[in-house]
Amino acid sequence: MTGDGTRAVRAGLPEAAANEPTLPGPVFAAHYHLPGDGGGPYTYGRDTNPTWTLLERAIAELESPGADTAPAETVAFASGMGAISATLMSQLRPGDAVVLPDDGYNLLIPVRERLAEIGVEVRTAPTRDDGQLAQLDGAALLWIESPSNPGLDVCDIRRLADAAHARGALVAVDNTLATPLGQRPLDLGADFSVASATKALTGHGDVLLGCVTTRDPALAAAVRGWRKIVGAIPGPMETWLAHRSLATLQLRVDRQAQGALALAEALLTRADVSGVRHPGLPSDPAHETASAQMLGGRYGCVVSFVLPDKPHAERFLAALRLVDDATSFGSVRSSAERRARWRGDAVPEGFIRFSVGVEDPADLVADVLRALDEAAGGPA
Repeated sequence: MTGDGTRAVRAGLPEAAANEPTLPGPVFAAHYHLPGDGGGPYTYGRDTNPTWTLLERAIAELESPGADTAPAETVAFASGMGAISATLMSQLRPGDAVVLPDDGYNLLIPVRERLAEIGVEVRTAPTRDDGQLAQLDGAALLWIESPSNPGLDVCDIRRLADAAHARGALVAVDNTLATPLGQRPLDLGADFSVASATKALTGHGDVLLGCVTTRDPALAAAVRGWRKIVGAIPGPMETWLAHRSLATLQLRVDRQAQGALALAEALLTRADVSGVRHPGLPSDPAHETASAQMLGGRYGCVVSFVLPDKPHAERFLAALRLVDDATSFGSVRSSAERRARWRGDAVPEGFIRFSVGVEDPADLVADVLRALDEAAGGPA
């Protein structure tokens, strides 16, 4: 098997053709020439697009690499929530039960409400300590988020997947934070690997995109059918930008993991900072499990920690010079936010979710420590 960097650079590229670009530009087409009975791979723009095809092939290669693994299929969406919704809605029916994390992405809260409205029984449990195990009996689908967002707890995906399958349930893993270079859910037993490609997978903060990958053709067809029905299709330009960005995925996730660990270690030395979490820290409660299933020391770009209160956190964010106050993560530019401002996560008012970019780790750490010093001094 080739290395991760080589695979990321080459993923999804078409066969070389004389005088053609190595990565063809985006195809903007609502319809295609369609003689006869209407067969062929490209018929109408809501169904298929050559630019989607290349990106979907690339992500599938990263999620399921090597000759010794089954081939996978990826379905691209206009956003991560499009991918999440399609996976859940294509598989669940009234009367089914689904097990969701109670500490996951905060838009799972309205998703839970909508599922309950259509007659799906929603069960929740924490990610930590494999808490979802106790809710699996009679479930049709288990939804895992590991590491969880924003708390960074980790569960044993293989253990949960085996237990769910023994009970007849499908398993989906939100792999947004880890990326397929940091964790491969399909190899750990999951039926679906789902991600908001808006974040670390594409990594430049300039596209909204989601993806669902599975090795089961019937499951892929169901997800693709849902995309067609609701029209949650990605734009060609966004798709092309995402594929272009994959070439630097290994470089980005390695640099971000290095910087995140350096930042987490520095934060542990501060008396004004509590609750530091990052799976790469040997002292972190998630470290042992994360080390067993996350790949190559790539524990993700996110560090979370708590400052004494809301005003203190706001002073810290305002004092940062190399960090944007933004609500996403995974970009090449570091960002941070006071997560409680959204009222969807069970976190303290001073809780900070920090996304480490590709800046020099020493520069970033110095900026954070300086901002913490300024924040501790109180209002100017």
